[in-house]
Amino acid sequence: MGIDAKKKTAWFLTAGAAAVLLAAVLSVLYGSTGIPFGQVVRAVIKPDLTDQQHLVIRELRVPRTVGCILVGAAFSAAGAMMQGVTGNPLADSGLLGINAGASFALALCLAFLPGLNFSGVVFFSFLGAAAAMLVVYGLMSLKRRRLDPVRLVLAGSAVSIFLSSLSQAVAILCKIGYNLTFWTAGGVAGIRAKQLVFAGPVILLGLAAAVFLSGRVSLLSLGEEAARGLGLAVEGSRTACLSVVLVLAGGAVALAGPVAFVGLMVPHVVRYFTGADYRSVIPCSMVAGAFFMLAADIISRIINAPGEVPIGLVFAVIGVPFFIFTARKEERTFE
Repeated sequence: MGIDAKKKTAWFLTAGAAAVLLAAVLSVLYGSTGIPFGQVVRAVIKPDLTDQQHLVIRELRVPRTVGCILVGAAFSAAGAMMQGVTGNPLADSGLLGINAGASFALALCLAFLPGLNFSGVVFFSFLGAAAAMLVVYGLMSLKRRRLDPVRLVLAGSAVSIFLSSLSQAVAILCKIGYNLTFWTAGGVAGIRAKQLVFAGPVILLGLAAAVFLSGRVSLLSLGEEAARGLGLAVEGSRTACLSVVLVLAGGAVALAGPVAFVGLMVPHVVRYFTGADYRSVIPCSMVAGAFFMLAADIISRIINAPGEVPIGLVFAVIGVPFFIFTARKEERTFE
């Protein structure tokens, strides 16, 4: 990165961190139950576990806020890596079948293990995401084919459609359609400290690995031949990057469901400010994704108070027009 690019990145990270901090404070302050500011401060600094309002802050709002930060950062970093590795500006983690795999695992849990606690659901959702990605890798390995980005997207799409169909079949046969639909719409209301203890370290490890591999993603984004010419071990680097995408997206989907459009939108917004170097795009996407997730969660609580709107619907309202705009823009660049 040049000096100007480093300055832009530093300014973006500083401003983004301040925005995340402000949004996190608002996330703890506002909810379906009105709690005075003084009570919130006391609950954070010197909690009284016999006070109902303190329990709401400590057990519900703080874990939810931390979960939003982790989920937003993970989805955005995974989307940025997918776009760089595949050379597809419309890519996100859903292309690898990760979202569909997690959804199918959840459908099986709801149908056959209805008493399973949330931590167990998170665990099985992550396993489902991993299994789906292994199937995609298996399809790519047939006849010893290279890990080509185009074939990867096709294999991921096929696996996603297949697993989504199975999920819907299970939902219809076992009459769990409402519960499955609410989870697949995306939401962070169920995040608690014990789920963060399980998924948090996994996501943090994935975020650190994403930053470490950001230079390789930049080279892969130039195209396979250019990356080889610059001395990059393309197959190994691509496999490593996609494995990190699994860790990030699998952990995020397990916590909050397959929240759409986060991984697609955020890297595009970040590139507008920082340029196309993924050494800047990936860390800045983490910060921006955390902020957007917090903001969307606050909106989801306010828009239909005291009820809540699934956070995935908030992103969909913004994401669908953004997707159409981006697709048309990319179409014009190829004409």
